[in-house]
Amino acid sequence: METTNVKAYGAESATTPLKQLTIARREVLPTDVEIDILFCGVCHSDLHTAKNDWGFTQYNAVPGHEIVGRVTSVGSQVTKFKVGDLAAVGCLVDSCRTCASCKDELEQYCLTGFTGTYGGADKHLGGHTFGGYSEKIVVTEHFVLKVPENLDPAAVAPLLCAGITTWSPLKHWNVGPGSKVGVVGLGGLGHMAIKLAKGLGAEVTLFSRTPGKTDDAKALGADNVVISTDEAQMKAVSGYFDVIIDTVPYVHDVNPYVATLAISGTVVLVGYLGPLDPMLQTVPMIMGRKSVAASLIGGIAETQQMLDFCGEHNIVSEIEVINMQDINEAYERMLKSDVRYRFVIDMASLKA
Repeated sequence: METTNVKAYGAESATTPLKQLTIARREVLPTDVEIDILFCGVCHSDLHTAKNDWGFTQYNAVPGHEIVGRVTSVGSQVTKFKVGDLAAVGCLVDSCRTCASCKDELEQYCLTGFTGTYGGADKHLGGHTFGGYSEKIVVTEHFVLKVPENLDPAAVAPLLCAGITTWSPLKHWNVGPGSKVGVVGLGGLGHMAIKLAKGLGAEVTLFSRTPGKTDDAKALGADNVVISTDEAQMKAVSGYFDVIIDTVPYVHDVNPYVATLAISGTVVLVGYLGPLDPMLQTVPMIMGRKSVAASLIGGIAETQQMLDFCGEHNIVSEIEVINMQDINEAYERMLKSDVRYRFVIDMASLKA
């Protein structure tokens, strides 16, 4: 298969900084869309992959799965996109397309495993896929998304991961007008959970360990802030929430949040991978038909639904735009939670 070499930024090992690399992109196939990448959001998963924190990184690793750009070429069988369209690519670029999950538009739960935008098995070139820290990307039409032209394309980028990760559970648990939604943690995911839940008509409350984020939370649309370390405040919302979106990315005690659920309420974990410590106490769950669940990203149709909703309601992420050459510093700042609330790379800095 013919390929084209393009500039990219990636990691050659777990212990070396990201640097400029050259990677190969396939030439456009009949069902492919080629996108000139304008902006790429920076996700915690990018950092974890570059540093091999999860133990399965393949090098060279080129992260980036919050991609927005302009279509520069389309295959002969492409029907949904034309050259010049504003388009996006999220966390997945392929799946089996035939299993029960895929047929139900749940490609993120593909029973044979979806192909991640980076670090997945490249079905076309062999090896592994390379992400959006690059000049361009070529993706099968089915996995390309339309971006509303009225939105700031840089601020759209984080919607492709942080946005859909919170939108999917909000929709699955039927959040709408009258719903009482809690959000645990005010970071990249948490700030999008507040915006999207509020956009859906819910009453939204941020759980925060300290009062320092109260003003920010309310500016983002939160109706209330509960300080989770304040026993009296937590007791005041006992049995209150229909859904709680828990975005905290490290091990923490979920039991206090279960106590704030209404009958049949659900805490949804979207930020943490691993065992809970301490363990869940089942008595409050049994006595109130309460649940602790978890959720991944959304499928392609659901992600398009979210983008269309954001276009209608003018919802985008709060971002800080950086140059590609500043990515290593950005990673260090992410580790310190020193960003409000998502870094986005201006890819013109790589192409210069």
